[in-house]
Amino acid sequence: MQQPLDILKKYWNHDKFRSPQDEIIKSVLEGKDTFALMPTGGGKSVCFQVPALIQPGICLVVSPLIALMKDQVQNLQKKDIKAMALTGSLSVDEISNLLDNCRFGNYKFLYLSPERLEADWIVERIKELDINLVAIDEAHCVSQWGHDFRPAYLKISKLKKELSNVPFIALTASATKRVQEDIVKQLALKEPQVFKKSFARENIAYMVFECEDKLHRLQQMFTKNPGPAIIYVRNRRACHEVSRQLQSLGFTATYYHGGLKGKEKEANMQGWLKGNIQVMVATNAFGMGIDKPDVKTVTHIQLPENIESYYQEAGRAGRNGQKSFAVVLVSPGDVPAAKSQFLDALPDKVFLKQVYLKLNAFLQIAYGEGMEEVFSFNFNDFCHKYNFPAVKAYNALQFLDRQGVLTLSREFSEKVVMQFLIPSREVVRYTSLNPADEEAILAILRNYTGIFDAETTINIRLITTKAKISEADLMQLLKRMEGQGIIGLRASGNDGAIVFNEVREDEHTINRISKFLEQQNTLKVSQLESVLHYIADTTHCKSRFILEYFDEETTTDCGICSYCISKNKVQLSPLETATAILELLKEKALSSRSIEQQLGLTSKDTVFALQLLLDSKRIILNDHNEYILK
Repeated sequence: MQQPLDILKKYWNHDKFRSPQDEIIKSVLEGKDTFALMPTGGGKSVCFQVPALIQPGICLVVSPLIALMKDQVQNLQKKDIKAMALTGSLSVDEISNLLDNCRFGNYKFLYLSPERLEADWIVERIKELDINLVAIDEAHCVSQWGHDFRPAYLKISKLKKELSNVPFIALTASATKRVQEDIVKQLALKEPQVFKKSFARENIAYMVFECEDKLHRLQQMFTKNPGPAIIYVRNRRACHEVSRQLQSLGFTATYYHGGLKGKEKEANMQGWLKGNIQVMVATNAFGMGIDKPDVKTVTHIQLPENIESYYQEAGRAGRNGQKSFAVVLVSPGDVPAAKSQFLDALPDKVFLKQVYLKLNAFLQIAYGEGMEEVFSFNFNDFCHKYNFPAVKAYNALQFLDRQGVLTLSREFSEKVVMQFLIPSREVVRYTSLNPADEEAILAILRNYTGIFDAETTINIRLITTKAKISEADLMQLLKRMEGQGIIGLRASGNDGAIVFNEVREDEHTINRISKFLEQQNTLKVSQLESVLHYIADTTHCKSRFILEYFDEETTTDCGICSYCISKNKVQLSPLETATAILELLKEKALSSRSIEQQLGLTSKDTVFALQLLLDSKRIILNDHNEYILK
């Protein structure tokens, strides 16, 4: 049997494991249930991928994040490791075919969402596979006290009974002690080996700065530290706006959010990953599976929703071990804005029921129907038609998604409708003259027998998989055939799609899940209060604050966060500050911003001192909004 280090060298080109990866892998190979708490950047995927590759059979990976599943599958395939994911709106036949491939095709990894385990027939098919390990990623989702609780995860304990001789490994990057204990209980792990890596990131300086002009502070930061940077914002409009503003200041910047087409996402991401672009402005859609080691600065210019998410996003800085910065920029309006966005937008049971009923009406789903149907969905049209507040409605839909009632896709999808306009014998003649196109055309003909008689919606992913070509090549072929009059083609973009995972049952559906809604709303209030405490606390080390939030005891300040720096800095009294300002103004007229920069003051201290000098008539403002001696 190959050794773990041999596998690591062969596929990852590393000479040694990071602690405690080797201990976790040893536990799994010994057939023990294992719990691994490893902060962002700790290399969790290696902990289940290495032992799965050593042993015969296939590893089942349960993950709630489609983007992360796709990313991991692509990375494994690049290493010539056979892996697949059951993602998207696949039919029963398509899933069955893929599971057959897993069983007979020597696959090493099968990724699926926890919702797939709610189908008994899928569980039965999984039992037929030679499973060597079950990995539960983002395991905090199994706990009702976790920040993204999904009831579908509770079904995994049923799988544990069915695969009683198979070791299970639960992995998460952020979980309090209460959540850790709940994960072990809910997954029914048997005397698990528990491994916890410290949440301490000694090379990250956690900073909180109050500032009126955030763009100016960003300009200062990226000029002083010109390395790769991420700015997290809360919405798509801010992505474009901040990126454009940074470009106007001479920085290379781009953006990333869930509303971009796949090609644009990839182009923007690659430009940043390759170092051609300094700043990525993004929503939280960006980051999963992104491992760029030299990120110098991660900045939040709007408050995060909870410490768990903040820690994961901030943790994308400094993975190369070099000093880096995790910064929150706060202005006076941010706290009420956060409360409005996160708390006022929490749906209650009445609103949730409204959204659910109107959604069924919008998509014309009759009572008792809708299960496993896929619907194109324009979220903006939906909100406009029923006069729903967008954020609150989206939160309601996300809750329905997490509860497994439906699956909401925010990825750009292209609906392709086509029909052959020439007889089948002419299509055969065309393929004989164009052998490079044969596989794709045959895949379409085999899967859509009525495509000569009527317009037919085709599944792009299915055809590209069958024909072993890229989506871009397939679309190019279809457009070429359309231009030659061989097919009629309609391709339209939709900003989302919805798959209903159960039949419409109105009151019964809402009553069943509303208890979780109340509990999660209470949790979200508590989590936001922790964020507000983090930014407002001026008496504790920021790094220690985060460690203590995750129940990690420490008695040592980090020495590099904004609190530690301010504590060690000699504080000027208002009178001393005013005196220093007067000395500066003897040289030339200065703006308040220039005074603040030159003296290294906070905005608050600068404004206070300037007001004292104005009130005492020692200085005045000139026509250029600069201060001069009177």
